[in-house]
Amino acid sequence: MFAVIKAGGKQYRVAAEDVIRIDRVSAEPGQVVEFGEVLVLGGDTPTVGAPTVAGAMVAGEVVQHTRGDKVIAFKKRRRKNSRRKRGFRHDFSVIRITEILTNGAKPQSTPPARPERVAKAPKAPVESEAAETATEAKPAKKPAAKKPAAKAGTKADKK
Repeated sequence: MFAVIKAGGKQYRVAAEDVIRIDRVSAEPGQVVEFGEVLVLGGDTPTVGAPTVAGAMVAGEVVQHTRGDKVIAFKKRRRKNSRRKRGFRHDFSVIRITEILTNGAKPQSTPPARPERVAKAPKAPVESEAAETATEAKPAKKPAAKKPAAKAGTKADKK
């Protein structure tokens, strides 16, 4: 099931567990935000709103707040010794969509627990004697001494 929501004057097509980047919202990371303006509900039987779908809501968890890339606005008037450089970075919120609700249902006040990724277990130490001798530190070899450079030939050698 998917939904088309309106947030910050833009439309987003979302499904459960999608991560979207929208304009900054006033919620702290970890809080649940609700999007009440659902324009379309898709799935087996799509529902198109006029202008919104009645009783539909999308809930999402704020993951983090970020900023976009810097946009430079540089203006110059030639031969006038006049120039202006201004930078701008847009504020965004990263939202993980948790659920798409219909029939006036309310979202959970806390985000659902996500299963943590299982970390690989460290390898067990090898008990064999061959492995122990291979891992012991061997003395480092000295680099071979360089041979002295041959002297340039004399005039007799060149003939």
